[in-house]
Amino acid sequence: MVMTPAIAIRGLTKDFRVSGSSKRLRAVDDLSLEIGRNSIYGLLGPNGSGKSTTIKIALGLVQSSVGECEIFGIPSINPAARTNVGYLPEAPYFQRFLTGRELLKYFGSLSNVPKDKIQDRIDYLLNRVGLEDAGDRRVGGYSKGMLQRIGLAQALVGDPELLVLDEPTAGVDPVGAAEIASLILELKKEGKTVLLCSHLLSQVESDCDRVAIMGRGRLLMEGSVDTLTQKEDFSSMRIDQVSSELRDSIEHLAKEHGGVVSSPSRSLEELFLELAKKKEEE
Repeated sequence: MVMTPAIAIRGLTKDFRVSGSSKRLRAVDDLSLEIGRNSIYGLLGPNGSGKSTTIKIALGLVQSSVGECEIFGIPSINPAARTNVGYLPEAPYFQRFLTGRELLKYFGSLSNVPKDKIQDRIDYLLNRVGLEDAGDRRVGGYSKGMLQRIGLAQALVGDPELLVLDEPTAGVDPVGAAEIASLILELKKEGKTVLLCSHLLSQVESDCDRVAIMGRGRLLMEGSVDTLTQKEDFSSMRIDQVSSELRDSIEHLAKEHGGVVSSPSRSLEELFLELAKKKEEE
């Protein structure tokens, strides 16, 4: 039995009218993507590439000009599509007068969390995001990193199957970023699907199953991280636990036959910058 993908985007195009002009700006251009369930999917691209617009269309916050988007088989324009989605925007804004607990209780009520279970859910999430000692403090006194953590907790409060995380580690120190990355991996183990937008390419490279790279509204490249970072015209062999003498012999033999001993892959960051530069030149 083929399972319905978590997100299915087909031929998506979005035009915005330029203020004070009859011209239109194309933010997303004929985009098609499919994000499987129980996976971590990275959506990458420089500023202005169409990532945020794509996310807003998927969440039903913006209507597409052409094409369609479905969440678990339900059109994203249908409010029912959002009942099983948690969302952390890039720059979350929360009511500053609320405490962390009050904030999660508020979002829990919006997510229809039963009243007899909400307090246990709040305690669990505060502990999971590392804010167990800050739950009774007002959000207005939180640091940028703490705001990201409470934002992640609110995205999880309804225990959704799909999480859309836009720059979840923005403003978080390296230790906190590593903890959030670990949490994202745990969510996948629990059967959840995560759509992740991040400028930390090393995090995307280590955590994501598949990656899509966008540029000026179009899909430039999509696939597994291993496939995307593999250089063409290379064949490779990995030999572990060899002595320095054997390594020297292998390198010498390779050179005798015209071979070059080098790493056959590139980092995701190198690929990203290469594609971004190419798109700008076009």
